[in-house]
Amino acid sequence: MPAPAQATPLNGPLRLRPLWIALGGLSVAAHLGLIFYGLVPNLVARPLHMALVLPWVFVLPATTRRGIWLGVAIAAAGIAACLWVVLNHAALRNQYGYLESGAQVALSVFLLGLAMEGARRMIGWPLPTVAALVLAYGLLGQHLPGQFGHAGVPLRSFLGTLVITEGGLWGSLTGVSVGVVSIFIIFGAVLNAGEAGQGFMNVAAAAAGRLRGGAAKVSVLSSALFGSISGSASANVASTGAVTLPAMTRLGYPKRLSAAVEAVASSGGQIMPPLMGAGAFVMVELTGVPYTQIMLAALLPAILYFLAVWVGIDAYASRYELRGFPEDERPARRDVAVTSAFFLVPFVLLLGAMFWLGFTPQYAAALAILSGFGLLLFDGSGLAVGRAPGRIAEALISAGRQIAMIASIIICASIIIGVLGITGLGVKLTSAIVAGSGGMLWPSLFLTALACLLLGMEVPTTAAYVICVSVAGPALIELGLDPLQAHLFVFWFALLSTITPPVCGAVFIAAGMIGENWLRVAGTAMALGIGLYLIPLGMIANPALIGVAETPALALYAFARVGLGLAALSFALIGRQRALMRVALGAGGLVLLFGAAVWPVGG
Repeated sequence: MPAPAQATPLNGPLRLRPLWIALGGLSVAAHLGLIFYGLVPNLVARPLHMALVLPWVFVLPATTRRGIWLGVAIAAAGIAACLWVVLNHAALRNQYGYLESGAQVALSVFLLGLAMEGARRMIGWPLPTVAALVLAYGLLGQHLPGQFGHAGVPLRSFLGTLVITEGGLWGSLTGVSVGVVSIFIIFGAVLNAGEAGQGFMNVAAAAAGRLRGGAAKVSVLSSALFGSISGSASANVASTGAVTLPAMTRLGYPKRLSAAVEAVASSGGQIMPPLMGAGAFVMVELTGVPYTQIMLAALLPAILYFLAVWVGIDAYASRYELRGFPEDERPARRDVAVTSAFFLVPFVLLLGAMFWLGFTPQYAAALAILSGFGLLLFDGSGLAVGRAPGRIAEALISAGRQIAMIASIIICASIIIGVLGITGLGVKLTSAIVAGSGGMLWPSLFLTALACLLLGMEVPTTAAYVICVSVAGPALIELGLDPLQAHLFVFWFALLSTITPPVCGAVFIAAGMIGENWLRVAGTAMALGIGLYLIPLGMIANPALIGVAETPALALYAFARVGLGLAALSFALIGRQRALMRVALGAGGLVLLFGAAVWPVGG
């Protein structure tokens, strides 16, 4: 199998590449240093985190000389402001969230504006617009009549709480970005810079390449493996799709099906442990549930998702007589064994350090990163020292860019969370959801799912999850859901927009890569990705499904039950059965999937 295509690591003047390598190295060293040192105050570590990402946000994307110099000026001012917080963190702590001078007010306004502008440059207008509206509510909400007004907060206390305490920009979400998300982003960047991607493809091709519809099934397996470290649907489509889409086209697969398979399989990367698109680590902070428990809870639903896609592909394969890879295109056993070591060694070290040695996830990931850097000295043929400098440079640049992307989202979202806490708006919205649903759980679930879909059309999955769960999560918990159950439900539905029109980002990318109409691809993707719509509801009807750590036997029973239900529904949608059989399969599938809501199992 050919190697997955790698995205160009840097757009811009080639002469600046050494600068970005150095900045990437600084970012990687600083974040790893914070993990190994471990005793840095939050008002030091978190502003430093923001300072490290500012050049990537404001300078790197600039394409004109004027834009570059403007970006340099903004980034330099922002770094100076962050460093001021760092250098004065002890004195600021003694101010208890109250700004003592006009200069501090100006600096606070600047940092809040910088956070919103950074998010706008990275992901567009929607998230910073929400943040700006929430800030306006915090400043002016005392003038609103009725239950959604608040008592008012003095300007200096309001801004100070958001900027010089751990209740806004430097809140717990930013702490997750600093201490966990960034480390796992570095881990993924290091693996992707080496032979791990090729290892994923070889293992997938060896396992599924010979089967009916084999090229599509290779896409499912490789996307599940690759997505477990990339955590990004777009990156997953671009990387694995560069190999699987041409292969499916060459073997005569319909274009709409090929693109839909890649979009649906790649979207699953954000629900596949261990990385889960940074969502698992945010979930740790918001729920207080240990990372290892979240990873175990998310595992069976993620496997179900890919099994449902697999069954759908098999149904399409029987309809279109889709072939597998010819024998001469499958990787040799030696190549599979050798290249699989490039991801198995770091993964075994990561999981062993967490589960057997009891290390924290970030410390275990830091050790796995060091092993990943060591593996950059090798390729499938043996020692390849000459390729190591280029690979290390690629890893450093990729890590710097991806940390900046996630950090800009999380820091801006932290403004929203901070204002919700200061004004009590979150509690009021929770009460409105409970009242609007008549105090019933399932109407609340559907209202939450709709909100996740709408919000996910405009902002990335992590941001959509954070905002939705901050508002709807307490309502769902109040109506009887376990906190982890509520958070996983919201997180899954925040993914809907990756394959659901009108936005469907993964579909757009896959359709563009293969040259097919995106609407045709989206229709097929929604049928293949039926698990994305139903498994979150299945987790509510079958609570044991996420309880593998506590009740493994019940979890496996729920897994089998939901899996059979999804398989029946997939064949009802995609198979060649007659209408009566489709109805019977659909009805049976729904009973298996949701029957436990009437006859609970492990609830």
